[in-house]
Amino acid sequence: MFVLFEEAGKYLGGRVLSEAETSAQVELDSGKRVKVKGANIVLRFEKPAPAALLDEARTLAAGMDLDLAWEFASEGEFSFADLAADYFQANPSLPQQAAALLALFEAPHYFRRAGKGRFKKAPAEIVQQALAAIEKKKLVQAQIADWAAQLAAGECPAPVRDQLYKILFKPDKNAPEYKAVVEASRASQRPPLELLRRAGAIDSPYQFHWRRFLFENFPKGTAFPPLQAPAIADELPLAGVQAFSVDDSHTTEIDDALSVEGLGSGTVRVGVHIAAPGLALVPGSAIDQVARARMSTVYMPGHKITMLPDDMVEAYTLQEGRDCPAVSLYTEFDEATLAFKSSETKLERVPIVANLRHDQLDSFITQPWLEDATVDAGGTPEAAARLRAPLSFLFRLAKHLKAQREVVRGKPENFNRPDYNFRLPGVQGEPTGEEQVEISTRQRGAPLDLIVSEAMILANSGWGGWLAELGVPALYRSQASLAPGIKVRMGTKALPHAGLGVKSYAWSTSPLRRYTDLVNQWQIIAAARHGRTAALAAPFKPKDADLFSILSGFDAAYSAYNAHQAGMERFWTLKHLAQQGITELEATLIKDMPNGALARADHLPLVFDVAGAQGLARGARVRVRLGEIDEIALDVHGTVIERLDAAPAEATVEEEGDEEEVAGPIAIAVDLADSEAAPENQPA
Repeated sequence: MFVLFEEAGKYLGGRVLSEAETSAQVELDSGKRVKVKGANIVLRFEKPAPAALLDEARTLAAGMDLDLAWEFASEGEFSFADLAADYFQANPSLPQQAAALLALFEAPHYFRRAGKGRFKKAPAEIVQQALAAIEKKKLVQAQIADWAAQLAAGECPAPVRDQLYKILFKPDKNAPEYKAVVEASRASQRPPLELLRRAGAIDSPYQFHWRRFLFENFPKGTAFPPLQAPAIADELPLAGVQAFSVDDSHTTEIDDALSVEGLGSGTVRVGVHIAAPGLALVPGSAIDQVARARMSTVYMPGHKITMLPDDMVEAYTLQEGRDCPAVSLYTEFDEATLAFKSSETKLERVPIVANLRHDQLDSFITQPWLEDATVDAGGTPEAAARLRAPLSFLFRLAKHLKAQREVVRGKPENFNRPDYNFRLPGVQGEPTGEEQVEISTRQRGAPLDLIVSEAMILANSGWGGWLAELGVPALYRSQASLAPGIKVRMGTKALPHAGLGVKSYAWSTSPLRRYTDLVNQWQIIAAARHGRTAALAAPFKPKDADLFSILSGFDAAYSAYNAHQAGMERFWTLKHLAQQGITELEATLIKDMPNGALARADHLPLVFDVAGAQGLARGARVRVRLGEIDEIALDVHGTVIERLDAAPAEATVEEEGDEEEVAGPIAIAVDLADSEAAPENQPA
């Protein structure tokens, strides 16, 4: 005795070995034995063999006219045998019955199951809708096949080009454009990026990276709506100081300036003056909404996207020759011992006497020049020479403050690698990606750097602690310890920052460039105006849900912007290698990898994979021969050709307060494992 039964959504046949009241033991043609519920058995027969029956039934079912079968079928419930009798003949053969069963089962758009071997006709309108959907799917499949063929042949269909960034980075995996790329990649055995580049979908590596960033972060473009910078209504007193800023020559958003008073008196008063857009901008206003949507200025070599429109930056920036509204932190120190005495915050207008540019002054304002008044740096610009005394005191104070922080940290800060500066000479507006690039180095911890960084840490930690004392919430950065893997976090609580060695740290010194700093400035202004009752008057109250929303949004945006900056710096570094014809680099191994190692170039901002590093320890210096550069994938590989040092250099851990963004090859979201055979009701 043979039976035909349903198992896991398909029909199988086999020989009955034994049978109980509600089940049977059945042996399949493969020899496998299965237990089959009696309710799942639909046909019993003596011959032919199950395999032969199913083969003949499938052939008959494939030839059945489903429209005609639907017409013949009864209006109520019916069995497959009933349909076989109506469609084939009054006494249908076993293969004809099995064919009717398979046809009914495999056409759910025509017939709905109503029990074991029983079915009902689908309503006519449902059938028409299903047939239209099937026909549409056939057309889509044909379109996918056509697009895939074009891509494999080196041509890019317009719809694929239009959806390029969505396909690669935020795909709808059921979209025909995505499926065409997957099918073409599989058929041509080429990676998606290479396939699309060969097909002409990517005409410029630089524009590819730039447009990808805009697609993900500025889908509506980077233009500002029509906005007008509001005036500061407060009658602010004029500070009796001579303040100066220190930035590079490309900086237009000058957020911070410094001043020194009382030299020679025994008590020196240091002022940290921060541009005060918070005195004019109102939370919830149209301008605030623009700033909050952007969260930060976006930096990249040769270009930037500002958080605020240029005319607003111009209105509030600390421009030389103007009396600029500012939020000022004054801290008094004993001139001899540098012991802290007191601090206060003021809202005022500050005279800016100079905008110093460190890239023009680093060669003049050196440690000997600052520490010994008899040292003469020939050609020192007049502005720097005039400010020599306050700069010298600030350098002395900066070294003292840094030493105090290092005691708290438990070990000194390491500035073992330089900063790299990228310059695209002559670029106007957005770069094209074909400009000559100049990469220069500037050692971290240069005197002017140290002066500014310590002053900003003083202000950010001082204001953060003050707001916490007053019970005014703010956005803080904290780091629980210097243990490996403990990263800097953002939150609303004043927690220690182990990397900086301070009790609390609230970004407050760049309100023209970072939205967190603008938010904190609003809170600081409330504290300066209202003192102990500031928590009642501040725009953001304790446990304010809006504050948490800002924190979350800023974290996401700032990470994306930093990743883009790192990616574009990597692009220009690879461009520099090509422009200068550099084929070999000296590098240091920094991490073991499954098939080699990760290396950092000694004299360029480049981290890349190298082969041939077997047996070499982390910290070993090597000479590497570079392979082919891929400006679209941002990738380059190397091969170790020479060991340069006799013993591994002592490995140093990155100890900066914030993590360094290290860019590598880009990752795309196209998965060649995605199958066209995926069910329609599930993601492909």
